[in-house]
Amino acid sequence: MLYSNKEIWNVSYPILLALLAQNVINVTDTAFLGHVGEVELGASAMGGLLYICVFTIAFGFSTGSQIMIARRNGEGRYRDVGPVMMQGCLFLLTIAAILFGLCQWAMPSVVRMLISSDNIYDATCDFLHWRMFGFFFSFVNVMYRALYVGITRTKVLTINAIIMALVNVFLDYALIFGRFGFPEMGLKGAAIASVMAEAASFIFGLVYTWLYVDLKKFGLNRWPQLDMNLLGRILNISCFTMVQYFISMATWFVFFMAVERLGQRELAIANIIRSIYIVLLIPVQALSTTANTMVSNLIGAGGIASVMQLMKKISKVSLWVVIICVGWIGIFPKLFLSIYTNDATLLTESISSLYVIGFAMLVASVANIYFNGISGTGNTQAALWLETGTLVFYAVYIFCIGWWAQAPVSICFSAEILYYVLLLISSLIYLKKAKWQNKKI
Repeated sequence: MLYSNKEIWNVSYPILLALLAQNVINVTDTAFLGHVGEVELGASAMGGLLYICVFTIAFGFSTGSQIMIARRNGEGRYRDVGPVMMQGCLFLLTIAAILFGLCQWAMPSVVRMLISSDNIYDATCDFLHWRMFGFFFSFVNVMYRALYVGITRTKVLTINAIIMALVNVFLDYALIFGRFGFPEMGLKGAAIASVMAEAASFIFGLVYTWLYVDLKKFGLNRWPQLDMNLLGRILNISCFTMVQYFISMATWFVFFMAVERLGQRELAIANIIRSIYIVLLIPVQALSTTANTMVSNLIGAGGIASVMQLMKKISKVSLWVVIICVGWIGIFPKLFLSIYTNDATLLTESISSLYVIGFAMLVASVANIYFNGISGTGNTQAALWLETGTLVFYAVYIFCIGWWAQAPVSICFSAEILYYVLLLISSLIYLKKAKWQNKKI
């Protein structure tokens, strides 16, 4: 049993559209705020990263849940899918409430320690005050994503993507600039628009699941009750992905802390390039998620011998997609950069960093597939250790060239090349040498 390229793409493209919608929030904020001012642009970068660092706790849990849902789906144990989904929702809503309270209390002090500029500090705190309300919606949204990806019914994510994107773009424009009778709120408006987009996604997921999913078949027709045994088994897989994603984002935040000390202009450049970087990562993340769930389904269906062949096939698709995307950006760099700023100097100074990220993406297109394939086997602890080791080198490199040597932003972005090269090498070594084939979940 081996999936065809058509089957790979049929699962991947709805995930791609869903990821596109989720990232439209960050991209739209950056594009609009780039026309407001450098302080607002820098604050949205720092505030957005802090939000994502907390959000990755939920995303990591949902990834572990997705692996278990995909395994049960591959085994034909459909009624065991729903309880995983419901336990995840109960757990993440509890975590959202706890983290919301902690962040409201501690975030100003944390931001003060991390940001040296008073202007960016004040703006970041204003942004986060409103942005953190999104926890209650986004933490549940990731479980809907885990459900539909796990059962390979990903086309529903396309509709969700469109709704989320439309709500965010409309409210961003209306609230940031004060259009259609709304007050002009600037950075605060961007935060509120993001929360409302996540709320719209939550409502859609709830209504669609109730109306169009066979609740009885997937065990979703029972009122959720806390099952500590099942929750413990989910956490046995998820705890490693939760830590993994948090460490990954926290290290990315170290990058922006180093750049922030170079100046407001450098931070603005980094945020623009990061936004384009996120867009380039979308097809790679979609195919990586596909690799994750297809590997788990394949193992559940008894196709362990075909796992490496599957990952190789998906990585080829990923590489070609990235070559096309990077090629267009490499040929027309100013066209893409002009989306984010009309400052000619800022635009010109961003081009070298854009080329560096383009090269990093070529390596990332393959590295992410094999790395996520490891998680798909259920060996999330191994994935955690592999990424942690890679991120140690990444952090040391950033500290040396960014914090200590005060290198230009484009040189700082070369850390992404180092990260993906090391991740690819370590993933291939693990898959060839380690005993991952008999992992039970």
